[in-house]
Amino acid sequence: MRGSFNYPLNFRYAPTQSFKTRPERRGRNGGNVAEKAVLSSADIARALTRISHEIIEKNRGSEGLLLLGIPTRGSYLAERIGSEIARIVSEPIPVGTLDITLHRDDLRSKPPRALTPTKIPSGGIDGKRIILIDDVLYSGRTIRAALDALGELGRPALVQLAVLIDRGHRELPIRADYVGKNLPTSQEENVKVSISEVDGEDQVIIAGAHE
Repeated sequence: MRGSFNYPLNFRYAPTQSFKTRPERRGRNGGNVAEKAVLSSADIARALTRISHEIIEKNRGSEGLLLLGIPTRGSYLAERIGSEIARIVSEPIPVGTLDITLHRDDLRSKPPRALTPTKIPSGGIDGKRIILIDDVLYSGRTIRAALDALGELGRPALVQLAVLIDRGHRELPIRADYVGKNLPTSQEENVKVSISEVDGEDQVIIAGAHE
């Protein structure tokens, strides 16, 4: 894709309340897995509100913005951020969905998944300021696939990335422009983002390694 992709400094977010480690559950191999809640519903709401303000500030307004969520949870986060930006600037913000399934480099190693239709608002992406939105930034391969998918749709003015969680362990030179929370993890840990539209509640949990 010829559009630019920015890599500015990450933002840090400190939740306002502490969380206790959850009771251990049994892992696949019979070991115990400790779960720790790191973001509550209120924390997620504040993080998305802050990201919305940062998007407006960085882009000097909302002109030309187009938010594209990466399914599944990224799509719903994009809707929330779009609604918050619209509330702040008092004008509608176009929001769409970008399916990356056919551009993933792990299609042979993972079970097949259903395609989620890509939905681009009228006017396309040419010349737009694209904000890609996902729930967790990890290796960077999902975002690489998203950039490949965008390249087939047109040429935006620029592409920025917003994620709720950045857990590190990058395998590609990709960095988010907007981060809800930087969350250092080990590769043995799992980060689970739950949102009410899919999971019935908003929270972020770290599941530890098997004991």
